[in-house]
Amino acid sequence: MQDGSRELTAEERDKRPKLRRLWAVVRRLWLFALGIVAALLAVLLYAFLFPAPTPLSENEIENSIAAAMASATPEAAYSARGDEGILPSLVLVQASFESEEAEEDDFGLGSGTVINENGDILTAFHVVAGAKEIKITYADGSEATAEISGAEPENDIAVLQPTQAPGLIVPAVLGNPFAMRVGDQAFAVGNPMGLTGSMSAGVISGFNRSIPVGEEGQRLERLIQFDTAVNPGNSGGPLLNRQGQVVGIVTALANPSEQNFFVGIGFAVPIGTAVSVAGGPGI
Repeated sequence: MQDGSRELTAEERDKRPKLRRLWAVVRRLWLFALGIVAALLAVLLYAFLFPAPTPLSENEIENSIAAAMASATPEAAYSARGDEGILPSLVLVQASFESEEAEEDDFGLGSGTVINENGDILTAFHVVAGAKEIKITYADGSEATAEISGAEPENDIAVLQPTQAPGLIVPAVLGNPFAMRVGDQAFAVGNPMGLTGSMSAGVISGFNRSIPVGEEGQRLERLIQFDTAVNPGNSGGPLLNRQGQVVGIVTALANPSEQNFFVGIGFAVPIGTAVSVAGGPGI
């Protein structure tokens, strides 16, 4: 009985391995082609999802540079930081005096510095000596009258106690003048000629100076000498170091003429001497 099958010839049996090898080669080529197509599709998809950035124009580059430079704000100068720190503690001192020659009172103008949480104010004694009334104007614009609560005329220092404190008391930060050297920066803040809150800059030009004051042979001793510009109205105001700390109280200016204006040399009482009048420790 026959099942319809037949035996392969020898030639057909030789062709079968060759066909298998050919099919393996074709299969590998087909898989390689599919890989290339898949890679191309991936590249196209990435380019579609993440397009290349558009190059900046010359104007855009210049604007970016300008914006970056504008945002690079330089650090504030020592003078600016010192001015910001001392202004809340600075006061305008106005003193009225009875005039023997005129019907109206005479007025004096000076500066002062709040030095403690009680609101006590340091100023120069000659600004308020003999005053009939003393008026204080704070940095916030509020006003009060004041009385002399302590004084050392020999050092030209007076302590004022106001009848009313401002809404916020900001005592000045005190420094050590003897940690300074000749040539160090110094800043005077005050109300020269009524120009409130003015600052001038210079350097320390000497220590332990002595100058005559008045007509009775009195001398002020152990003063700080500086070349920072000061004028009438600066008296009693603070002399600052570069950290904005008060190192002295402005007391006098030197002028070879009879005129009362600055010509290059000013003097300040060391802050340690000044605060001792208010009961604080000397420096």
